[in-house]
Amino acid sequence: MYVAVKGGEKAIENAHAWLAEERRGATDVAELSIAQIREQLSLAVNRVMAEGSLFDPDLAALAIKQARGDLIEAIFLIRAYRTTLPRFGYTNPVKTDRMACDRRISATFKDAPGGQVLGPTFDYTHRLLDFKLAAEGEVPPSPKGQPRTDPVPHIADFLKDEDIIQDEPASDDAPADLTRQPMEFPAGRPLRLQSLARGDEGFVLGMAYSTQRGYARNHAFVGELRIGKVAVEMDIPELGFAIEIGEVELTECETVNQFKGSKTEPPQFTRGYGLVFGQSERKSIAMALVDRALRWQELGEDNLGAPAQDEEFVLSHADNIQATGFLEHIKLPHYVDFQSELELVRKLRRDAEARTTPQEAAE
Repeated sequence: MYVAVKGGEKAIENAHAWLAEERRGATDVAELSIAQIREQLSLAVNRVMAEGSLFDPDLAALAIKQARGDLIEAIFLIRAYRTTLPRFGYTNPVKTDRMACDRRISATFKDAPGGQVLGPTFDYTHRLLDFKLAAEGEVPPSPKGQPRTDPVPHIADFLKDEDIIQDEPASDDAPADLTRQPMEFPAGRPLRLQSLARGDEGFVLGMAYSTQRGYARNHAFVGELRIGKVAVEMDIPELGFAIEIGEVELTECETVNQFKGSKTEPPQFTRGYGLVFGQSERKSIAMALVDRALRWQELGEDNLGAPAQDEEFVLSHADNIQATGFLEHIKLPHYVDFQSELELVRKLRRDAEARTTPQEAAE
C-alpha cells in the first residue's frame, strides 16, 4: 500500500521540466530532427519498431528523441501509442521469397542459387573509430547496386527438394495474437515466434549464445539471411481480392540444424526461424537459434535442462517492457512495507538478545 506524498504534484512537474531541459541538452548545439534520427540512427529505429510491434520509422524516431536515446523507454512509448490505434483487419502472410533484397547471404552454400549480396554490413569493418566522422564530413557515394527485385528462392527449398530437411506443413488455423491475448503455456510455435520477435534483443541474444555454448542441442548453420522490402497485401471484402497497401523492411533468418532422427522421423536437418522489422540481423539470428531450442518437444528430442529449452522461462522473461515495469516499480514508495519489515527485524533482534545468557554475552 502506498501513502500520499504531500507536495508531490509540484515536485513531479518540476521533475518533468528538468527532464525536458536535460533532453534538449546545450542550446548552443543544434537540436536533432526526427528525420536525422530516422535516417542516421536507423538501426536504433529498427529495434524500437521491432520490439514496439509497430512499423513506423517516424514515430520510432520521435520516441527515441523523447526518450533521450533510452531505447527501452522508446519501445514503451511506441507500445503505449500502439494500443490507441484502431485495427481494421489482418494482412496476408508476406511473401519473403519475393523480397527486394538489399542483403542476402548463406553460410551453407558458397554458390547459393540466386547469388550472395553482401549489402550494408559491419561484418567486414575493422572496428576502429573513424575520426573522420567527428569532422562531420560528407560520405562519398558508394558503388551500390539496385536491390534484387526478381524472386530469390529460399535455400531451404533446395534442401527440401532432396527431402533432407524437415518439412514445415502449412496450416489454415489462425494463430493466436499476442497483442490481443495474454501469453498461455504451453504456447504454440506461432505464439513463441511472436514473443521472440518483440522480445528484448539482449535477452534473446543471451539465450541464443547459451545454446551455442552447449546449453541445448543446437548446432546451427545460417542457411540464409536476407534483408529487404516486401509488399504487404490485404484482402478487401468489397473487392473480392487482395490489394497491396504498402511495403515493410524485414530481416529474415532461417537456420539449418542437425537432427539425429526419432522413432517416427528419419535423420534430417531441422529449422530455426527469425523474422524482425527493419535491419536487425543479430536479433533475427538469435531468434532463430532460440526458436530451434524451444522445438525439442515437438521434434521428440530430450530436454537437456537448458534455460533456452524452458518455454515458460524464456517467454516470460523476454519482454523488456514487462521486465522494466516490474523492476522499476521498486523505486516507488514502499514506506509501509519497509516499516513493517524494519519493526520485524528489530523485534527479532530484541528476542535474540533476551535469549542470550550473561556468559554468552561476555564471550
